[in-house]
Amino acid sequence: MSAAEQTEQQPEKIHLPRTSESDDLKKIRHTTSHVMAMAVQKLFPGTQVTIGPWIENGFYYDFDTSAAFTEKDLKAIKKEMVKIIKKKLPVIREEVSREEAETRIKALEEPYKLEILADLQEPITLYHLGDQWWDLCAGPHVESTGDLNPRAIALESVAGAYWRGDETKAQLQRIYGTAWETPEQLTEHKRRKEEAARRDHRKVGKELGLFIFSDLVGAGLPLWTPKGTVLRSQLEDFLKGEQTKRGYLPVVTPHIARVDLFKISGHWQNYQEDMFPLMSENDEDRASEHGFVMKPMNCPFHIQIYKNELRSYRDLPIRLAEFGTVYRYEQSGELGGLTRVRGFTVDDSHLFVTPDQLDDEFLKVVDLILSVFDKLQLKNFKARLSFRDPESDKYIGSDEAWEKSQNAIRRAVETLGMDYFEGIGEAAFYGPKLDFIFQDVLDREWQLGTVQVDYNLPERFELEYVNAEGDRSRPIMIHRAPFGSLERLIGILIEEYAGDFPLWLAPEQVRLLTVSEVHLPFAQKAVEQMQAQGIRAQVDTSGERLGKKIRNAEKAKIPVMSVIGDKEVEADSLNIRTRVSGELGAMPMAEVLEKLGDAISTYSAF
Repeated sequence: MSAAEQTEQQPEKIHLPRTSESDDLKKIRHTTSHVMAMAVQKLFPGTQVTIGPWIENGFYYDFDTSAAFTEKDLKAIKKEMVKIIKKKLPVIREEVSREEAETRIKALEEPYKLEILADLQEPITLYHLGDQWWDLCAGPHVESTGDLNPRAIALESVAGAYWRGDETKAQLQRIYGTAWETPEQLTEHKRRKEEAARRDHRKVGKELGLFIFSDLVGAGLPLWTPKGTVLRSQLEDFLKGEQTKRGYLPVVTPHIARVDLFKISGHWQNYQEDMFPLMSENDEDRASEHGFVMKPMNCPFHIQIYKNELRSYRDLPIRLAEFGTVYRYEQSGELGGLTRVRGFTVDDSHLFVTPDQLDDEFLKVVDLILSVFDKLQLKNFKARLSFRDPESDKYIGSDEAWEKSQNAIRRAVETLGMDYFEGIGEAAFYGPKLDFIFQDVLDREWQLGTVQVDYNLPERFELEYVNAEGDRSRPIMIHRAPFGSLERLIGILIEEYAGDFPLWLAPEQVRLLTVSEVHLPFAQKAVEQMQAQGIRAQVDTSGERLGKKIRNAEKAKIPVMSVIGDKEVEADSLNIRTRVSGELGAMPMAEVLEKLGDAISTYSAF
């Protein structure tokens, strides 16, 4: 069969746009959430509605009700929704005064709506489903419930949620749903959800024995097993090697510091809600904000190392690098496996450069990040220019500094000819960023590598160097992290590979399976030879039957395995089987060692 014929037979990939990418989906999902809320209030009298926004793959609505919704309830709600859709009720927008809205809400005895109303800017708009139901809403919506396709709608799950995300407020019931333009899109969405569940890094990580969580340690604080630690170490060693080639200097900094450090950097004023509370010796110190905090960022520490001595322009650029663990006080409801944790390690580096060096150093950092992505086999990504929102007051520094740094990032991507888009409002509070947005096998997006240009922290910490004229000048900082959070990266990689790591990265690269105990001495000698060359190899000494040993190795996703029997012992060879290429047959031990070493060192398959 020709390549063209094969292409013709392959089904066309169904594109699933995110809500933010489609005005039609915004209308469909917003309206469907209203239809669901109407159905809930009809089936469960006395239930109060709160908010019901669209999200990127669907929508949700939060309800205050006395009993938890069950799977049976979801089916009943969906059935009632179909009835509402078939009525083809017009969706009517009405603009009212704040006083009129308040009067109507009080008549319904809906206190949550009164709170929402208090925060709304005028004009105040209501959306009606015919004359049977209405809610406060800014839209947009379809024109009629008949414009919704009931076969493209699904109610997916129920979860608890606190009113306005505040743990001290009422516990609500949140129903998640999804809605699409066609039933085919819904089918593809469900397929991807099933595949995501199969690849879920929490499930796969547990099966492979990479990490655990302990209630006694605390939520969002992973514990790494020996296998998981090997995986982390391989990633760290790989990046440290790449950094050494490029002139980076390793540093180590503490996990805590005086709060004064973060007052100068601006983190305490602008990032305090994400930091762990102040640690003080007494109430007086606490009241006057004297004490220590766990670090949310590494940059102020690296700045202190730079500032320890006066630098010359001949010393620059200085590139300081650290795998530094930082701590963020995430809300418990926001934690999720490795991708959202409270303590994580950042492959942080801070470059101190002269203005003349900025563009060249920025390009070198991007080159490093692209090299990292290549070795990790991450190919589907795009660049986001994360700039400040000029209407927001959350950013520090002058307009001139922001303009310079944003222009530097734009020059870099244009020089490289990279496809990019701008994300207004996505900048850090002290500087703009170039973020790499990776799209995984399920078309989900993750932010991985990032590079930031920063004129502000050098100014706040009064950093200097002696320029060629003998005068004092201010350096520019580049913040960069190819991995970002190491924990988050590993979670993403587990799901991208479905736990089937490439040979160079696999915690266990080779497993030898003996037919019987008499073959163990040969296998153990072979493993010793491999380990002497840095190959991570083990012998299965479990005493299980050979078939079970093979199944166990496959389940553990070992890249290379070899069955050892009489023939292999007599010929001093290994019968190689790989996950990538299948059966390779018998090979002399020397050839196996050579090929394994070459494959690992070149980041390729055996």
